[in-house]
Amino acid sequence: MSGGYSMPTNETQRLEMPLLQPAQAQKHVTVNEALMRLDGLVNLTLQSVATAIPPSQVIDGQCWGVPANPSGAWAGQSGRIAIGSNGGWVFVPAGPGMRAFIVDHGICAIHDGTRWVNGAVTLGQSGAGLLTGIAEANVSVSSGAVFDTGLTIPAGVMVIGATARVTQALTGSLSSWRLGNLGADDRFGQGLGKSMDSWARGLLGSPMAYYDDANLLMTAEGGQFSGGRIKLAVHWLELRLPD
Repeated sequence: MSGGYSMPTNETQRLEMPLLQPAQAQKHVTVNEALMRLDGLVNLTLQSVATAIPPSQVIDGQCWGVPANPSGAWAGQSGRIAIGSNGGWVFVPAGPGMRAFIVDHGICAIHDGTRWVNGAVTLGQSGAGLLTGIAEANVSVSSGAVFDTGLTIPAGVMVIGATARVTQALTGSLSSWRLGNLGADDRFGQGLGKSMDSWARGLLGSPMAYYDDANLLMTAEGGQFSGGRIKLAVHWLELRLPD
């Protein structure tokens, strides 16, 4: 008989969710599995998209983006989303346009049909896009007049600014300090406080393009550092090339 009719499949087309079948026994098993997948995928949060080894503890509803060459229970599931379910894993496809929050990077991502693009704000049909980026560090300050935090601004980005918060009072003979990088040691702030919870919000009046890697530097004013701890972050925009 013509007319384009096709028999129903056992799962949905896009997310491969199980479907109830006519006269099926134990319908609750199928329904519960579908609900577990929905619980993981709605408002999607991925713990990581770079971890190839499954965590030792499976948490129901917790999701991971499986990268290339995974091992263990994720073997053969590269590119899919692993959802913790009843002590094991169920896997669903990731498709173009899907959005997720990536926990270990602290940024959102869009799937381009092949992989997750961290920080993507827009993605064109050619693969070009506008990305946001953040790098963070929690460091112990060592003695000296200038302290290299080790937090790197990557080449090829347009920096919006940098932020900092003192988590353990800065000690030494300094009266205050500056935050910047080589050649501009006060780019993100000067006259900054030493006491715990002192902060810097170095928002640039004009975003600045960096064509080479550059580390954030702390420079003591009126003396030197001898210790303390500080949390730092740098924020930028980046252009993604077409495929």
